[in-house]
Amino acid sequence: MSDHKKHDISDIKFIKDVAVGSVNPNVVLSDNARQAQINLLNRCLNDYPKGILIGKDIAIGRYTIGEHELVMQKTIYHVGFSRKPVWLDEKGIEK
Repeated sequence: MSDHKKHDISDIKFIKDVAVGSVNPNVVLSDNARQAQINLLNRCLNDYPKGILIGKDIAIGRYTIGEHELVMQKTIYHVGFSRKPVWLDEKGIEK
């Protein structure tokens, strides 16, 4: 038997959208910027109050630059919380 608490969608009062990646060829993310996005997602899912993943959207951009084809992906994770975490400021950015 599992000790995990079952989540009810009616408990969700705040949703944070966390983007990982970019589909804009003019905005190339550094390794540090991508890692910061992943760190925010992990914090949302592991810190108090612990969020739950309620959905995700995936966007893919395909561009031709000269003779080269560039494929980029951005995933937006929708993380639900029972209340807004205090470690998020008013703009939804990690403090």
